[in-house]
Amino acid sequence: MSSAATKAGTCRTYKNWPAAGVLVAALLVSVPTPTSAMPEHAVVLEIDGVIGPATTDYVTRKFGAMKPADIGLIILRVNTPGGLESSMREIIRAVLSSPIPVAAYVAPNGARAASAGTYITYASAIAAMAPGTNLGAATPIQLGGVPQLPGLKPEKPPEEKNRQESGSNPATEPADAESRKAVNDAVAYIRSLAELNGRNAEWAEQAVRAAVSVPASEALKLHVIDVIADDIPDLLRKIDGRTVTVAGRPQRLATAGLEVAIQAPDWRTRLLAIVTDPNVAFVLLLIGVYGLMFEFLNPGAVAPGLIGGICLLVALFALNMLPINYAGAGLVLLGIGLMVAEAHIGSFGVIGIGGVIAFLIGALKMFPAGAPGFNLSLWVVAAATLATAGFFLLVISLLLRSRRRPVVIGTEALLGAEGETLAWQGETGTVRVKGEIWRARAARPLRSGSRVKVVDRDGLVLVVEAV
Repeated sequence: MSSAATKAGTCRTYKNWPAAGVLVAALLVSVPTPTSAMPEHAVVLEIDGVIGPATTDYVTRKFGAMKPADIGLIILRVNTPGGLESSMREIIRAVLSSPIPVAAYVAPNGARAASAGTYITYASAIAAMAPGTNLGAATPIQLGGVPQLPGLKPEKPPEEKNRQESGSNPATEPADAESRKAVNDAVAYIRSLAELNGRNAEWAEQAVRAAVSVPASEALKLHVIDVIADDIPDLLRKIDGRTVTVAGRPQRLATAGLEVAIQAPDWRTRLLAIVTDPNVAFVLLLIGVYGLMFEFLNPGAVAPGLIGGICLLVALFALNMLPINYAGAGLVLLGIGLMVAEAHIGSFGVIGIGGVIAFLIGALKMFPAGAPGFNLSLWVVAAATLATAGFFLLVISLLLRSRRRPVVIGTEALLGAEGETLAWQGETGTVRVKGEIWRARAARPLRSGSRVKVVDRDGLVLVVEAV
């Protein structure tokens, strides 16, 4: 009987299995499955002003700290006249390798993305402009080239003349080979960026060869940019749903509900921007050299050496990031050395004048012309030259004046000095000269208390005569 009951119970259990399976399936369907979190923010980075080492450090650091899970879009708000090619290429490498979509937005109204800003705009997945802005003028400027004097035209090479005779446009081809290499390299670079994001490559080439520039409305018609937006919320609405290329892969943008977070440059970026200013770096270099020089001339002063060492190290750090002409820097140091030699040797200004000339030429040549925002101000050069020359001329004048002064120590200081006899007997006695008591002799007898003048010295005995 128990066996039958067991068998019956077993049959009832098997019969209930389908119902249990249906119940479990229903429970599994009703339980919500976890979904991946969607990005919630659009981060805005400011590229405002000249693009240099400070801008590169700021952009690359921010890019490296962002996570695709939190950030849905990076917006580079661009307003720049251009900058250094090396800094521009580092920013573009960061843009192209970013796993987060990047939008270059030329804003606010009245802003521009000239020169290096054009390349960065072309490299971004989304190119946008605000009304009243312009883009272009991307011709590279060869740093360190020899400038032509106004009104003088260099002789054109034969191939340039042949191009003109054949009817080609000479404005798009530089005359010298070095400039042609730089322009052709820039053309290939910007065309590759245009093809990467499907933009107008022909106009990009003209922006490099002929330095053309267009306003926002025309840039949209020429397919140079993707959208015109009044502000960042308007930009997020207009690009929502677009498919762009991000790190070599197509990606659909979902930007309509993103919160905007502006990450302005921090104190490190602002400090680096100040230090890498050519005028500041040049002044720090002079302070460093002068401080160490004064410390060497006056060992133990401590303050000049400490300040000079710090300023010199900061200046060398800045100069390492800037495009400088080392021949110009060498002339500046040579000029300082010659003026220091003048102060010590005293060649009546010959070496000093040569030092001033070397200093002036070196300061003018130290930072090559051409990079916008990285030229040394003529006012700084003039002030530094006048201050340096004036200081060393002051030192030289003090030295010359000291040579004309009478000697105040030794035998020469006693000759001609007047004194008073204290005790005298015959032709010898004692006198007081300049507060000191000396043994003295004279050609004829003197009286005690009479005024005498020193005419010679014989060892420790003064030869005197009556005044």
